[in-house]
Amino acid sequence: MQSPIVKHFFDEPTNTFSYVVQDPDGSSCAIIDSVLDFDYAAGRTDVRSADEIIQFIQDNGLKVEWILETHVHADHLSAAPYLHEKLGGKTGIGQKIIEVQEIFGKAFNAGTEFARDGSQFDQLFSEGDTFEIGNLKGEVLHTPGHTPACLTYVIGDAAFVGDTVFAPDAGTARCDFPGGDAHTLFQSVQKVLALPGETRLFLCHDYKAPGRDEFVHETTVAEQRERNIHVREGVSEDEFVKMRTERDATLGMPRLILPSVQVNMRAGDMPPAEDNGQVYLKVPVNRF
Repeated sequence: MQSPIVKHFFDEPTNTFSYVVQDPDGSSCAIIDSVLDFDYAAGRTDVRSADEIIQFIQDNGLKVEWILETHVHADHLSAAPYLHEKLGGKTGIGQKIIEVQEIFGKAFNAGTEFARDGSQFDQLFSEGDTFEIGNLKGEVLHTPGHTPACLTYVIGDAAFVGDTVFAPDAGTARCDFPGGDAHTLFQSVQKVLALPGETRLFLCHDYKAPGRDEFVHETTVAEQRERNIHVREGVSEDEFVKMRTERDATLGMPRLILPSVQVNMRAGDMPPAEDNGQVYLKVPVNRF
């Protein structure tokens, strides 16, 4: 089995891991789940996290084939347009982005200029689709539940799971966002756990579970089967759904959900400027 070289980057303000996935036999690579830094209080963006990725790619003479999103993130803005401008590469996300765009296009009253057909991305992936990173072969698993468009990218012995699962001591992602569903997430997790036990799982987030002092970005299928506090072997779907539903009811909204969704549903682009030339992000009052 192929074993890609994986470099992780961590944005602690949003607890987000981004990845550069490299063909070990060449210079081709992909970027997964990038971060555009955003100061919400000031309404100001910054590209320092993306520049760290760019510097790594340039220092190692890599060529970007893909800029991939596991889903429309609700906790950070994507730097995909900036990375695409600087490095090239095709952008990709799940085909169900169309459902997410429909949901949030209405929620934010996006105008007719906002196409709800996924055309902002170069590639819309469905279950079983394949792609290449040089000589590396990638396969797509559709793993919804957290959002309708969530994907897991399986590249050799590595899988990039987005928010489908967290570290074993942290469990799984919430399912109470529009389009989310705990039953669906349970079934999606079973797809991931059906991969070979030695498969490396690369996580999108970590928040340091109680009693742990270090951030964790990597685990394995075998570890998840044995130790995941929400979906280890022996936990039934009904047990999971009850736990997940009760837990989600206690959670507050992510700090950056309102700006993040508006931007990420547009493949990382900002909404169009208004007639004064200024770009604005909306806050729907009492909507969520």
